[in-house]
Amino acid sequence: MASPADTSKTIKLERYNSYIRKVNTTKLLAASSKLLFRVTLLVALLLLFFFTFNSYPPLSDNHHHHNRRHLHTSTTFFSSAFYGASSSSSSWEKQVRHSSTPRRPNGFSVLVTGAAGFVGTHCSLALKKRGDGVLGLDNFNSYYDPSLKRSRQQLLSKHQIFVVEGDLNDAQLLAKLFDIVPFTHILHLAAQAGVRYAMQNPQSYVNSNIAGFVKLLEVAKSADPQPSIVWASSSSVYGLNTQNPFSEAHRTDQPASLYAATKKAGEEIAHTYNHIYGLSITGLRFFTVYGPWGRPDMAYFFFTKDILQGKPINIYETQDGRAVARDFTYIDDVVKGCLGALDTAQKSTGSGGRKRGPAQLRIYNLGNTSPVPVGKLVGILETLLNVKAKKHVIKMPRNGDVPFTHANVSLAHRELGYKPTTDLASGLKKFVKWYVSYSGIETRAKRGAEAATNDDDDGGADS
Repeated sequence: MASPADTSKTIKLERYNSYIRKVNTTKLLAASSKLLFRVTLLVALLLLFFFTFNSYPPLSDNHHHHNRRHLHTSTTFFSSAFYGASSSSSSWEKQVRHSSTPRRPNGFSVLVTGAAGFVGTHCSLALKKRGDGVLGLDNFNSYYDPSLKRSRQQLLSKHQIFVVEGDLNDAQLLAKLFDIVPFTHILHLAAQAGVRYAMQNPQSYVNSNIAGFVKLLEVAKSADPQPSIVWASSSSVYGLNTQNPFSEAHRTDQPASLYAATKKAGEEIAHTYNHIYGLSITGLRFFTVYGPWGRPDMAYFFFTKDILQGKPINIYETQDGRAVARDFTYIDDVVKGCLGALDTAQKSTGSGGRKRGPAQLRIYNLGNTSPVPVGKLVGILETLLNVKAKKHVIKMPRNGDVPFTHANVSLAHRELGYKPTTDLASGLKKFVKWYVSYSGIETRAKRGAEAATNDDDDGGADS
């Protein structure tokens, strides 16, 4: 009888193979767990970054402003910031840098707030023309027809000036701009304008002229290096002052409107930031600025429009029957004053929010020194337009307007080289030429002339 087969070796081999399979399975599970952990961690990080930056405001591209809400989403900004995958946001940063880079030796890099506004547009063009870097910031609000601001934006774009669409109260956006560009100067012209509108929407004046100004100063004080600041105050701060002509030494503690009060508050806030943080700050008190690309809410602008449309216009007089007069200042003269203030502004003395020494603090009138009654303004427009105005003389309402402004500019002349050279008739002539072209009146007049010529050819009376 045969002896049974020896199975011990086979059993041992099967036990060994089973052990190897268990080891390999354990290793595979461990490796899979590590891989799963890493993938989960990566997804979590991506979601964290996405939701963190998804709240960042969209940033506009002035070449495609009609599609700005779609082009500059927070998602594309996130991609650009961390992976450079978004050409849209990358293009935005390139435009910001390119626009703000000076083209002349020792040129300035200037942030112009309110760049699509009246004075902002002219100052931006003048700075760019002489070789300074200019970056605009504007929120394109609807206080007056934003289409005029968009047209100014297009004009700036033709001269390689990029305007970022955003609000002064967006501290995150301001910080981003200062991270990208080491601005040497700020020309702060953004504000809620208009004396009468303050009675309808007072909060807009506080938000823009006070809160917005503080936001800008907060970012500027923390910058390293700190920029020098030139900003627009107003002749309205003289309020109920009866001394003439208005001098920077006169009292300004009796504002006649909320607009004036916010501008006066701005002057006091500027003093505080100069004193505590070493910011170099220059305030400019503008006196009734007018000219091409001007504001539609200004009397000379809507007088021109209404006269051409055959509508009656109201001419104010004081409660005691005196003529209302203004120190009308042509835009080119104001631009020279703004550039003079930038050129003579000393460097701020602070660094990273800490003052290192006393800093420059100045205030100047920028006016024309020749007050003109509003009735005379209308007479000049009638001559230029060759149309008789339908005039209604009425008493000035108690809405914050003052009856008379007259600038003493001797201080600005002495320290800034400021010297206004444009009289009202010359300035209005340039404005009217621009207005008829911009509004299309010139084209309609040309068509009318052509029609008259055709009538003559068809047997009309000889002239």
